[in-house]
Amino acid sequence: MTAKASSGSTAVLTIALCYLVAIFEGFDLQAAGVAAPALKGVFNLTPNQLSWFFSSSTFGLMLGAAVGGRLSDRFGRKAVLIASVAVFGAMSVLTGLAQDVNMLMLARFLTGAGIGGALPNLVALASENASPARKNTAVGLLYAGLPSGGALSSLITLLGGHGDWRTVFFVGGIAPLVAVPLLLFVLPDSQQQKAVAGQGKKVSFATAAFGEGRAARTLLLWVAFFLSLLTMYLLLNWLPTLMVARGLSRADASIVQMLFNVFGAIASMVTGLLMDRLSLRNVVILSFASAAVGLLALAGAPPAFSISMAVGALVGITMSMTQALLYAVAPSNYPTEMRGTGVGTAVSVGRLGSAAGPILAGMLLTSGRTPDDVLSILVPIILVAGVAALALAVLMKRAEAR
Repeated sequence: MTAKASSGSTAVLTIALCYLVAIFEGFDLQAAGVAAPALKGVFNLTPNQLSWFFSSSTFGLMLGAAVGGRLSDRFGRKAVLIASVAVFGAMSVLTGLAQDVNMLMLARFLTGAGIGGALPNLVALASENASPARKNTAVGLLYAGLPSGGALSSLITLLGGHGDWRTVFFVGGIAPLVAVPLLLFVLPDSQQQKAVAGQGKKVSFATAAFGEGRAARTLLLWVAFFLSLLTMYLLLNWLPTLMVARGLSRADASIVQMLFNVFGAIASMVTGLLMDRLSLRNVVILSFASAAVGLLALAGAPPAFSISMAVGALVGITMSMTQALLYAVAPSNYPTEMRGTGVGTAVSVGRLGSAAGPILAGMLLTSGRTPDDVLSILVPIILVAGVAALALAVLMKRAEAR
């Protein structure tokens, strides 16, 4: 086998296994939203408590992403990824065993910590084991696993999982635990990281994020991540509840969310391909402008099931485009020896937005705002994220030209 063929097979195997892990992550991240209507009654959760339940895993994810990315620069992408998968699998099972609100919150926080530790390593592995000409496609394929997993969590509900809220958490925990041996023996480690092992010195978070002229790009990446993830996770966690509040049944709301995810997965793959063929500036404009249009359509659409399905699919497409784009550009802004730290910190800052989104929705609904009001407020937020991403694209092009 030639070196080129060997490299190609390594990339394919890496992307396939990372996509599998991303499915598990997407499933666990959206399990809370799928189980929320039942949980609300079982534990008598107020809107604010429900918001904190949604956000507890995100706060854990913030910690896990920062620590997991940092550790991967020291101990390797594969080792930290496998440990993180084991943690979020075990903690998802613990969520299903929770007997009170406090245990529920703690288990979701620890689930998020495991997911956070895995995410920057998935992005780094996919980017570092792919050829330079296809690294955006690789990350787009990887990111497609997140909405694919979300669609599976909705499918569990449609098949009867809504009858027992624990089912979705048990499924979301056992599957990654079963996959751990496969990752241990089959997943390739980062080829780029092996090539530079021992060549670099340890650097601080500040140096990784802001050193060597990266400060402006890092700050713009953080703003884009924060605001787009605020929007994305408000939708992921609250979409079923908002659809039910507008008059849809729980089953119909689950179908809308499943379409949101299925079409989002397809859009993620297409976005990666577009980024390897078109200018980053044009893909940014297309992605974020389309996302704003989709959110306006979702807020203004009548609560008919057929229309809700179509608009839910549209929003899934446009929002997933923004996410795939940001995850794809993040690794390019940091050298290999500090990429885990840089990407992990960016993901961690972004997840502050994911935590803020569900809390914002809960506060707005508690204050008497309608579901349509909540959706309308997201439009200017995603547009500001787009401006930050566009400015980042300009700076990245200048950096490449030097």
